[in-house]
Amino acid sequence: MSMSSANRVPRVPTLPQGETVASYSTYLEAQKAVDHLAEHQFPVQQVTIVGSDLKTVERVLRRLSYPSAAIGGFASGAWFGLFVGLILTLFSSSALDLMIPAVLFGGAFGLLFSVITYSLTRGRRDFTSSSQIVATSYAVLCASEHAGQARQMLAAVGGVVSGWPGSVPTPPPVAPAPPLGQPPSTPTYPVPPTPPTPPTQPPA
Repeated sequence: MSMSSANRVPRVPTLPQGETVASYSTYLEAQKAVDHLAEHQFPVQQVTIVGSDLKTVERVLRRLSYPSAAIGGFASGAWFGLFVGLILTLFSSSALDLMIPAVLFGGAFGLLFSVITYSLTRGRRDFTSSSQIVATSYAVLCASEHAGQARQMLAAVGGVVSGWPGSVPTPPPVAPAPPLGQPPSTPTYPVPPTPPTPPTQPPA
């Protein structure tokens, strides 16, 4: 990593600087936009992706029971035992004979640990889930001196916005105040014409 890129990351939480050149509803769209800039030799070190309105999303994967806890614990423990066995083979060729015992021992330990953990938490959390932090919208920010070029390049991708913050609407024109001591003029409206009076019929 270059020194300029390292210095760009602040040491303390800091709001990003620059203009919003594009806005997207998903992170993949924002990532695609930055990839498009990188492919066209744009200085992407001036670009920042900012997620707004963050939400924590927890997706339930499955119901948890003693059999599922045991199977999951054995699988994770067996993978750990396989990893340890592969490490041992790097130092000794005779460690190949310990591969299967290491996998079985790791699986048994993982099974026992998962079953005990599930028995202690049973009734309070009988499911497994996966949590993510998701933003409602993702804005692509760029330094002001490169914002115009970025908008031109992202026109083919879509999502381009005019800028950040948005432009302030122009207020409607205000009529000039009357001179001091003169009453304000009253608007005049056209008076509708008076309908003609019908002639009076003489008595019979």
